[in-house]
Amino acid sequence: MTIHKEGYKNIALCAIIFAVINLVSFYYISFSLPALSWFIFLASLALLLFIVSFFRVPARVLTLDEKYIVCPADGKVVVIEEITDVEYFHDRRLQVSIFMSPANVHRNVNPVSGDVVYSQYHKGKYLVAWNPKSSTENERHSVVIKNPKGTLLVKQIAGALAKRIINYLSPGQQVEQSAEMGFIKFGSRVDVLLPPGTHVKVALNQKVKGGVTVLAEW
Repeated sequence: MTIHKEGYKNIALCAIIFAVINLVSFYYISFSLPALSWFIFLASLALLLFIVSFFRVPARVLTLDEKYIVCPADGKVVVIEEITDVEYFHDRRLQVSIFMSPANVHRNVNPVSGDVVYSQYHKGKYLVAWNPKSSTENERHSVVIKNPKGTLLVKQIAGALAKRIINYLSPGQQVEQSAEMGFIKFGSRVDVLLPPGTHVKVALNQKVKGGVTVLAEW
């Protein structure tokens, strides 16, 4: 396991705050109120460890197979439905949505290999990620990847806690399946818009792993 580069500053800041709080607690509280001092230490340590774990990148055996579309994120499948896309395709698409809780790995990966033909950031609201309107009204970043098998759209969506979406892709770029495409901080959602008729291989409420679990088959 490694720590994602997007977490370096956050972890460093939290470590400094942890050190300051516990130094103050040790010098001013520990002798008169030792139980409180221990509580402050354990609570602040738990928070620091949570922040570190949020930016973890676990070692995994990735799925690399052009006939499959892999999950772009860790989390739970919360939507499988046909919708009308109004951003890029302007037709009917099969949407699969993955909700990422703060406890999930938040590194996002490319579901397929191919050419990036569209990459667009949209400002928006911060509705809870499981709200259906979050797909079109929240802050989000959409990427379209095209290859000989087909074309799909991946949408990183900010949630009530997630206030920053990072996306590393740009039009004209060639990407590899299961390679990193971006990161979303502190709880969020990722939508994948597939061509109608695509064979979905996941079920509602199924827990999935980015780059590992097969989402669908062309």
